[in-house]
Amino acid sequence: VQLQASGGGLVQTGESLRLSCAASGSILRIHDMGWYRQVPGQQRELVAEISRGGGARYADTVQGRFTISRDDGKNMVYLQMNNLKPDDTAVYICNVFAELLDGDSMMDAWGQGTLVTVSS
Repeated sequence: VQLQASGGGLVQTGESLRLSCAASGSILRIHDMGWYRQVPGQQRELVAEISRGGGARYADTVQGRFTISRDDGKNMVYLQMNNLKPDDTAVYICNVFAELLDGDSMMDAWGQGTLVTVSS
């Protein structure tokens, strides 16, 4: 399973960005999908995740500003980020937990990430 994230960039405080992540490969079905972020020298942290049934949960720091969504027909996950703050600056990494085509295997896949920089 390969993941390709896009949509990062440089924005000012208060602006918005929408991240996208496309999953490809021998995928039968994707279960949980999520976005993490990492700042150099710090631990990777969960930003948001969404189940196959559509249930979502968010980090307290982004609740009310970020929205995660998914399109199972396209094996895509999105992160709409509004009212961005300098503390949101990080590499955003997508993650999926997928059932593979052999019907027997599961895979926890990670993308390379897309950089989001929020200037004050």
